[in-house]
Amino acid sequence: METISQNLGFSLVILCYRAEESIIKFANKANELISKISSNYEIVLVGNYVDGSNDKTKDIVNQLATENPIFKAITKPKQGMMGWDMREGLNAASGEYICVIDGDGQFPLESIEKCFELIKTGNYDLVKTYRSTRNDGAYRRTISFVYNILFDILFPKLGSRDVNSKPKMMKKSSYQKMSLRSDDWFIDAEIMINVKKLGMKIHEFPVEFKELEGRKSFVKFSAIFEFIRNLINYRLNY
Repeated sequence: METISQNLGFSLVILCYRAEESIIKFANKANELISKISSNYEIVLVGNYVDGSNDKTKDIVNQLATENPIFKAITKPKQGMMGWDMREGLNAASGEYICVIDGDGQFPLESIEKCFELIKTGNYDLVKTYRSTRNDGAYRRTISFVYNILFDILFPKLGSRDVNSKPKMMKKSSYQKMSLRSDDWFIDAEIMINVKKLGMKIHEFPVEFKELEGRKSFVKFSAIFEFIRNLINYRLNY
């Protein structure tokens, strides 16, 4: 495929929490893909860690960044969970377009290319996926179903079929208008609430969500109650 542009300035943020050796293959595959759609890009590897843990991810992403300047490693002792990691990565991204994706391989990397094409040709502020097919089991499907039902009730007419789905790609200028504070799993919902509040133009397209391999999900059932609490608080202050 021909490179879309020589000077787009593209940042891919990969959330690598506890990925360890599996992130090597994922990051290199991402690099191969992005090199086909932009000649001016970076890949931000967020390898933040729990202080005192035996998580080797920080050392692995630091080594990747040492070996290849395309990679930028963010490795800090954690001051929050997934939301804090995502904000750290997004804030470190310098591209005109910023895309964030989980590093566990469940979302197809190829969807990044479609996000990029759509955000350019459609002049959208944010382009994301929704999971039309899920292979991650009844437990995760149930949690996601509850998430999205509650979100639709409290924030109707947003137009998002799957709030937590990734990749999410946005213009850096759009991201800079957002006010994100979440340190936990609510960060995806907070992004979509900001999109609605700011009247931004969004687009979603379907992807197949793959089975998680090699470990159990970090999303616990208690995350539902955490999400409900945050959602209600946000609705009261919206």
